[in-house]
Amino acid sequence: MAAIAAEQGRDGSLPWFRGGQLDPWDSIEAAMALDVGGEHARAAAAYRWLAARQRADGSWAAEYRDGIETQPAVESNHAGYLAVGAWHTWLASGDERLVAELWPAVRRGLDLVVDMQLDSGAVSWALRPDGTPDDTALLTGNASLFQALRCGIALAGLAGEAQPDWELAVTGLGTALRTDPAAFADRSRWSMDWYYPVLAGAVTGEPARARLAADRDRFVVAGLGARCVADHPWVTGAETCELALALVVAGQADAALEQVAAMQHLRHDDGSYWTGFVYPDDAHWPVERTTWTAAAVVLAADALAGATPASGLFADPAALPAPGTADTGSLPPITGRVQR
Repeated sequence: MAAIAAEQGRDGSLPWFRGGQLDPWDSIEAAMALDVGGEHARAAAAYRWLAARQRADGSWAAEYRDGIETQPAVESNHAGYLAVGAWHTWLASGDERLVAELWPAVRRGLDLVVDMQLDSGAVSWALRPDGTPDDTALLTGNASLFQALRCGIALAGLAGEAQPDWELAVTGLGTALRTDPAAFADRSRWSMDWYYPVLAGAVTGEPARARLAADRDRFVVAGLGARCVADHPWVTGAETCELALALVVAGQADAALEQVAAMQHLRHDDGSYWTGFVYPDDAHWPVERTTWTAAAVVLAADALAGATPASGLFADPAALPAPGTADTGSLPPITGRVQR
């Protein structure tokens, strides 16, 4: 956590590394890790930085540098992921004021995601320059959006504001993820498309275990971790730890622990983590240590250890409200503080 905190800007921004790029999805992942480590004020500052930069249509730029939009494209996975961060910070800290502040941004972001849903149930990866959804849907991003919509439904329960459009959207999206591979662009070379439907809770139980077993040999390098791409001799820390999260969801904690242990060769002396390792060359590549790689390690460790109240967000997707409900269990409502 200290290595992540060291890269945070004074304004709360959480880039890949100080002076580097910032994208909303990875920044949220890093903020979640700060919450796991008890750095709630830092996590809250990162979320507030993002909320302050949301556009009127619910989107964020795909990339910022020093607070300036450097890639203005509207991508659905960035628009939706604040819901996951907001639900995670609620579980980790119980901070009603922060969740209330974030709720309008969460709502706008997920409304945009629903507007980008295609007839297949999948969600377009980006808006065209004319503001219409592109016809292409990406499997990993859609699995992430499945989780985001479910977190959004849980937050809506806290806010006392039912979101039936989200419930319909996540139901159709889940069906597409489980049964319609043709709805998504073929990126099967990438390990994320292999494990992310399990990590996000769209595929569970025996189908999840079968999915992970089917491509294990394509992606896992014994003693080093998981490849990012099947046909490249390059293991990456974030993908390895995300695979570990998927293995936890599938009820295979020992295998998950094995993966987290295997990627520790990427750990630097200061506690940060190299992004990846090209093993034939015995070389780190790219030559960078990213906040989101360290964050993936922290989230995987929390899911395995159950150290915080937020650990179940990734370890037990069934704990989220099922599509079609807004049941948040025994959590107290915060309706009085959430405003439109």
